[in-house]
Amino acid sequence: MAGKATGSVLGMPSRPPADWARITRSATATGAEVATMERFGRWFESRRRTDSLRVDRVPLDELTGWHRRAGTADVVHDSGKFFSVRGLRVRTSLGPVHDWTQPIFDQPEIGVLGIVVKEFNGVLHCLMQAKAEPGDPGGVQLSPTVQATKSNYTQVHGGRPVPYLDHFRQPAHHRVLADVLQSEQGSWFYRKRNRNIAIEVTEDVEVLDGFHWLTIGQLHRLLAVDNIVNMDARTVLSCLPFSGPGLADGTGEDDELSSAVARSSSTDQPSRHSMGELLSWITDSRVRNEVDTTLIPLSEVAGWRLSAGRLSHHTGAYFDVLGVSVRAARREVGSWSQPMIEPTGQGVVAFMVKSIGGVLHALVNARVEPGYLDVVELAPTVQCNPENYGTVLAGHRPPFLDEVLASTAEQRVFDTVLSEEGGRFYHATNRYLIVWTEPDRGLACPPDFRWITLAQLGALLQHSHYVNVQARTLVACLHSLRRPRARRVA
Repeated sequence: MAGKATGSVLGMPSRPPADWARITRSATATGAEVATMERFGRWFESRRRTDSLRVDRVPLDELTGWHRRAGTADVVHDSGKFFSVRGLRVRTSLGPVHDWTQPIFDQPEIGVLGIVVKEFNGVLHCLMQAKAEPGDPGGVQLSPTVQATKSNYTQVHGGRPVPYLDHFRQPAHHRVLADVLQSEQGSWFYRKRNRNIAIEVTEDVEVLDGFHWLTIGQLHRLLAVDNIVNMDARTVLSCLPFSGPGLADGTGEDDELSSAVARSSSTDQPSRHSMGELLSWITDSRVRNEVDTTLIPLSEVAGWRLSAGRLSHHTGAYFDVLGVSVRAARREVGSWSQPMIEPTGQGVVAFMVKSIGGVLHALVNARVEPGYLDVVELAPTVQCNPENYGTVLAGHRPPFLDEVLASTAEQRVFDTVLSEEGGRFYHATNRYLIVWTEPDRGLACPPDFRWITLAQLGALLQHSHYVNVQARTLVACLHSLRRPRARRVA
């Protein structure tokens, strides 16, 4: 193998050993330091009963507080804040279609996705919020301590202040575990970024109604349950410093997968490619792939039509833009209206993984999406809506999609349906998969794919615009596959 996976790439020094060691300890703790999973389950179900939203679909032209801008038909908020629905023209040398226009959400504000972390009985716990968003299937999900756009936390809506926000206004007053700007869906957002931040506090923290302490290990267990841990929580979890030296020691000896995950997170284990080789490959992909994007009036978007109060592609594929009216009893504001994106079907998002020299490697794709700030980000092996490849994109199936769909239950070491950001996307769910491939199986690796370790992904996650939001979810899911060593009875 070519090189070592290190935590000191890109000019950033390795974190103090205390960080990754304590993160690992919390990730393997699923007991009752603060609350058992059974107690959490009762609490969470009570939140789902009391915190639900009423969401009604309404025509885009009838949204309260929104209007169609004269001359462009863009859908904008009356305050000029929050976000808008605009048009995007894309020209590229890639893929089966080289020139198209589409609606896209333009939200230039940088929001805060923040988790407060505190140690109890020697184990780090995350303060999570039970929060309902209008697009979440099933209602309430677990969100970060703070999940707010700038318009929300500056109270443009005239509502109540965002709880715990002050902890993140001056993060230097706390121990910062992660703090990085990360992108969101590049096919639906135009250059959208949020601050992903986790800070550790030592002072007492009042647990407000709707909040609960959980270990990272407990959150990992919940990742395996459909639609409980929301996208914003998953992306912050992925940015935590899981990687460090010596993590291959003390793994579950009888569990090949768990041991491979631990070695993959360890910075002193070898990797297929060196960090220098990976960075050069990413840079080359950004230079080589030509993508030109221009925001245009929504009225100039071709192939889309407003019908029955929603904006849809003439083929019925991809996604719709619809309006919703929301009533909420336990939010900063009691009611509001907004546009949302509703995809036409459930997506498939998958990492193919295998052991290379006993070290787990994930197959990543250098993927171009029109809304990315820097052209290319590392994506999962497969990221698509298979329905689109039976209609308008027939004959252009993505690499490895058929292998993922044909995988056996035994190969699928992770298989859960998780929703995307419920504040902007209506019932947007993906089937998230991690598919184990035998080491000796020769998979042809196209030029825009590479095998990479968790330690290398962790190093890239300390910086912006390297790992996309879907891959970040799968990174969190991969870490959840590490199991603590079983205690031996003498």
